[in-house]
Amino acid sequence: MAGEERGRGVPGIGRREMLGATGVAVCGVALAGCGASDGSAKAVVPPGIKGKVIAQKADVPVGGGKVIQEWKIVITQPTSGVFKAFTAKCPHRGCAVGRPEDGVMTCPCHGSEFAADSGKCLKGPAQGALAEFPLKVEGDGIIIL
Repeated sequence: MAGEERGRGVPGIGRREMLGATGVAVCGVALAGCGASDGSAKAVVPPGIKGKVIAQKADVPVGGGKVIQEWKIVITQPTSGVFKAFTAKCPHRGCAVGRPEDGVMTCPCHGSEFAADSGKCLKGPAQGALAEFPLKVEGDGIIIL
């Protein structure tokens, strides 16, 4: 067998095959680490906004939201007093999703739809959720953590 003839490795598997399989396994683990177990993804907070008020509660309607173009973030208020922050970049091709309407954010480029309460992909071609930012409400301000 090829592996035995070379005097090393697993019988029947050459060095190239072993390295290729190892690379695939490592890539799979790295990609799996990008999302949470519920299918959502956690976003990396853009530099310069951590700890800053990026929106006012009054600017984010219940059942809707507000896109903050400067930071490419969408803030939603799915139910009264509950605020969420997601990247406004569609995971399909990076187009900016629109402001939520009726609990859904839509990507104008290819029609992907995302739930305003979770960022979960409701309709493709996007395959994954919008990445979520941690936030807190302090007074009337919404702050990205």
